[in-house]
Amino acid sequence: MRIKVGMFGYGRTGSVVAGEILKDDACKLKWVLRRTHSHEGEYASRLQGFDFNQGRIYSIGSISPETFFKENMVDVIIDFSVNSAVDIYKHAARYGTRIVSAISKYEKRQFEQIKALGQLTPVLYSPNITLGVNFLIEASKVLQRIVPQADIEIIEEHFKGKPDVSGTALRIAEDLGLDKEKHVNSIRVGGIVGRHEVIFGLPNQTIRIVHESLSRAAFGQGAIYAAKWLMDKPKGLYTMEEAVMLSAARNERAFESNG
Repeated sequence: MRIKVGMFGYGRTGSVVAGEILKDDACKLKWVLRRTHSHEGEYASRLQGFDFNQGRIYSIGSISPETFFKENMVDVIIDFSVNSAVDIYKHAARYGTRIVSAISKYEKRQFEQIKALGQLTPVLYSPNITLGVNFLIEASKVLQRIVPQADIEIIEEHFKGKPDVSGTALRIAEDLGLDKEKHVNSIRVGGIVGRHEVIFGLPNQTIRIVHESLSRAAFGQGAIYAAKWLMDKPKGLYTMEEAVMLSAARNERAFESNG
């Protein structure tokens, strides 16, 4: 049974993510919701060169959220749009639609809404949904426990036009118990998709843990991984770190049981 996916956002990243969903045989892109009226009524699949119809594009301003999600039910919504989209797809949670949110940063009120949705349906929220950066977070936490005396700095690099501090870098700082103002350093240059580095400074050595996204397709692959992982999960709010580490633990147990 293919996973029916609804997509929020069809901008620079969202369109690439949609392309990854369209290429995955385990998924079917049912629709795309976006803020503008651009390409409304067309199919994302056709816009990306596929010879089939998937991912009909709707404008948020042209739908009624109270009825749209009932008439166009999907297994999971993947959100690469803006933080206010939670005000729209909160209506989908009442029908058991799972949520994968890759929004970089929520306001406090919006994050409370995301947490509340976890009481109705499985929700996974990660400001950076790539597999690699979530492994970086877990590896950094392990290393911090090994060398708690180390000086730690976080460097995040993104394309020149990105206005805000990386939500991923702020998440790393939070997970490591660091002051976000003092320990997060931002670089904006060229067309860097995204690079995060955690530096552990010791008297006689320096340890660097680095993750770099070479293409926005990495976000799509991570979102698909998250959507598949959520399918058999109970209601609750999950993180990508949990998805990565719990899957690793399960695979390790399976390996051990097979001898």
